[in-house]
Amino acid sequence: MILIADSGSTKTQWGVAENGALLQQVFTRGTNPFFQSEEEIEHEIATVLLPQLQTATVDAVYFYGAGCVFPEQIERMRRAIARHLRVQGAVEVDTDMLAAARGLCGHEPGIACIMGTGSNSCLYDGVNIVANVSPLGFILGDEGGGAYLGKLLVGDLLKNQMTSGLKEKFLKQFDLTPADIIDRVYRKPFPNRFLASLSPFLAQNLEEPCVYALVLNSFKAFLKRNVMQYENYRQEKVHFVGSVAFHYKEVLSEAAREMGVRLGRVVKSPMEGLVRYHQASPLSPPL
Repeated sequence: MILIADSGSTKTQWGVAENGALLQQVFTRGTNPFFQSEEEIEHEIATVLLPQLQTATVDAVYFYGAGCVFPEQIERMRRAIARHLRVQGAVEVDTDMLAAARGLCGHEPGIACIMGTGSNSCLYDGVNIVANVSPLGFILGDEGGGAYLGKLLVGDLLKNQMTSGLKEKFLKQFDLTPADIIDRVYRKPFPNRFLASLSPFLAQNLEEPCVYALVLNSFKAFLKRNVMQYENYRQEKVHFVGSVAFHYKEVLSEAAREMGVRLGRVVKSPMEGLVRYHQASPLSPPL
């Protein structure tokens, strides 16, 4: 029995799997050791995850998460897990990008992309990530991600680049004032989560030409600034995982056609693919 976690900036999906079957799924808040202390991570595991798990004893844990890039963050995450779960084998911690690649491509090569709260991409050889264009976060990058879309949305609304009717509808729907938005973005923690929470307004108003153009151009920017930097992008299918890619699949398909990109699988979560991947891979040796 293994425990697999796919953690983004907004939520963490935990899956208990055995013999290739997903037995249980649990959702907790997003866990990012780059921004959170070990104590904060442990608190989430102890108070939210453990009470929901049917068992705290597993053969191995595979945690994939945003912020799990540098050794310090990886070790912080590994310690927090090991303190609260009885793990017979290894606790492996890696990036959410590798989760996307393994979940989308399995043991086959391809280009894997994340488009959720943030966005990212990589060239994958079936085992490892061999090339990656840095996503840079929602301020400098993350084109197509929910936070990036939310940023463009509020920027256009507050600078009167959309109709006054849309602006009034938005402020009323979310019970916000322009001052509230500035406060949440510049003074409160996790502005990316806040901005991403606003992006569903775009999906609800896609029939508006200005809204459709914003989403389409954002996806085209993602493909141009990320995917099209990989030399073989015309030969490989480009696969996507994440809530934004899933819910805006038709717009993403149009962006791919216009940019000459071959769109592959588009799924909301990599969990089922990760279960298949780890079922086909031997468990890590005991620590």
